[in-house]
Amino acid sequence: MEETSVLLWKGCTPMQGLLLTASLLNFWHLSTTAHVTIESLPPQVTEGESVLFFVHRLPKNLNAFAWLKRLTNTTRGIAWYTLDNNLRGPGPGHSGREIVYHNGSLLLQNVTQKDTGSYILQTYNRRRKIISTTTIYLHVHAFLWKSGHHATSTQLRIESVPPIVAEGKSVLLLVHNFPETVVGFVWFKRMTESKKCVVARYTLSRKSTVWGPAYSGRETLYSGGSLLLRGVTLNDRGLYTLEILRKDMRCEEAQVQLQVDTSPSLFCKPLTSSQLMIQLEPPYAAESEDVVFQVQNFPEDIQGFSWYQSKYRTEVLKIVEYNRAMNSISWGPAHRRRGMVYNNGSMMLWNVNEKDSGIYTLEVSKKDSKIEKAYVEFHVKQYVSQPFVHINDTTAEGHRSVIFTCISPDPDVSIRWIFNNKIMKRTERITLSPTKHALRIYPVRNADAGEYKCEVSNRFSLKTSLPVSWPR
Repeated sequence: MEETSVLLWKGCTPMQGLLLTASLLNFWHLSTTAHVTIESLPPQVTEGESVLFFVHRLPKNLNAFAWLKRLTNTTRGIAWYTLDNNLRGPGPGHSGREIVYHNGSLLLQNVTQKDTGSYILQTYNRRRKIISTTTIYLHVHAFLWKSGHHATSTQLRIESVPPIVAEGKSVLLLVHNFPETVVGFVWFKRMTESKKCVVARYTLSRKSTVWGPAYSGRETLYSGGSLLLRGVTLNDRGLYTLEILRKDMRCEEAQVQLQVDTSPSLFCKPLTSSQLMIQLEPPYAAESEDVVFQVQNFPEDIQGFSWYQSKYRTEVLKIVEYNRAMNSISWGPAHRRRGMVYNNGSMMLWNVNEKDSGIYTLEVSKKDSKIEKAYVEFHVKQYVSQPFVHINDTTAEGHRSVIFTCISPDPDVSIRWIFNNKIMKRTERITLSPTKHALRIYPVRNADAGEYKCEVSNRFSLKTSLPVSWPR
């Protein structure tokens, strides 16, 4: 080791020390590399949540990288990773809640306000020289109280970030409401009926990942259940299922539809595909309307086909079955006299209601005994009700505080708070519950006097409460 280098990691082996040292001069004066960027997922995080520092465009010639946290007067190493042998290890700043991945990303679990600060990613080449230094600032919002009985459902759910991903880009299947009492989990591409669809299995006690037949080499699995897919292609689109096993041996499932942007570019040839696909017309139907599950690229050499519906954590329900040899159609009891099927596989449902929301599967049996499937997620339009705001004045440690609660009967809604007709933002004094149903101001000031409203919305509608004045 060169005498001019400063050891950032006490107690590490000589090899680790070589990889994780840096010149003080280089550290403080090397500008952040323009090519390496770090994205915070989610962009805002509250105490108790997890955050992923997702790294884009790592240098190609790097040999190792290290994550550090900048404190007031010092910098402490969190974790290191060497790419040659896939070794990783903790630094003195490791709290037991950090996980570092081979793509450079860092997962910080169960964050606290003490985690607020600057996080630094440094990359090194084989000559132990710093290639890049990139910094991201994390602000952890306070959560000092609970919002009572107005929280939304804690059902396991998955969000695609972004909702529609362009070919060649990355997408994060972000898991929400991941239970604490989990033994392990499995990711499937499509549904869970075939071992061939397994992407990965994860066991929490051993912190081990076993990749399955559906693993493409482009996936990264996180201990919080989320799945990252890089270099997305058209073949990646479709349904993904997460199945978790709790300590009491209960299983729970959630699904997400991965949508790939196939919009043709002015400089590219139009996209063509022979893959079996389903298109909804209309994409979203209101209650009592009709919807067509329009099939594209339907094969000609079929023996028959079947339609199925499944809801989260419920059994699969057969809707209708068609047998070409017998030219027979058999409807399930729940959909008899409620629909129509066509010889191209398409299906129409009449007079839909909220119970018709879910995942729909078309299973086609070919003459060569092969099975081809397609999936689509269907939502019936649900319009939110107008919420109202409840005010609770409190006193804490001699300082007055106020809690506003947005009361809405609708589940799975997004909430925004409005003060004097302007969208409110979180600050050190203004905090939100994890569901955003409740807003707390502590301590209150004269400038907080005015009109407060809450706005609830889902993907179909938006309603705003009547204004309430504070002080009353």
